[in-house]
Amino acid sequence: MLTEGEVDTRIRELGEQISKDYAGENVHLICVLKGGVFFMCELAKRISVPVSMDFLSVSSYGSGTVSSGAVKIIKDLDEPLEGKNVLIVEDIIDSGNTLHYLVEILYKRQPKNIRICTLLDKPERRVADVHVDYTGFVIPDEFVVGYGLDYDQKYRNLPFIGSVVFDE
Repeated sequence: MLTEGEVDTRIRELGEQISKDYAGENVHLICVLKGGVFFMCELAKRISVPVSMDFLSVSSYGSGTVSSGAVKIIKDLDEPLEGKNVLIVEDIIDSGNTLHYLVEILYKRQPKNIRICTLLDKPERRVADVHVDYTGFVIPDEFVVGYGLDYDQKYRNLPFIGSVVFDE
């Protein structure tokens, strides 16, 4: 679906835009584990303002291919968010349920602001109202793997993004 070169080019462009938008300020990246780690590491290298990072692990999929809709925090943040420019970094947004939930609970921690950056967006699947500030690619409603995205914890390490067809 997307080559390694296409992904790399787009991440560079996102880093440049984020650097402009946060010029003169710090930005606190929050990676949604596990899928977001590949994207966040590459993105952070391309942001020219001071960056700090933290990690949050949530689950709404288990080992399936369709979100259960119930979001569970598995690992919470290590650092407080009060007064920080927060940028949530996500691998993919489809229903929006996870991000809607995260934004709601993270705003209670009094950050200066919260923005969202995603590598992939599937707006056709959106059921929760989520404003995405930075989008790498809008993709069709297909199940994808690679570049952090997995199927049952496999294929995250692929340097490209490919769609998966399941036998019915």
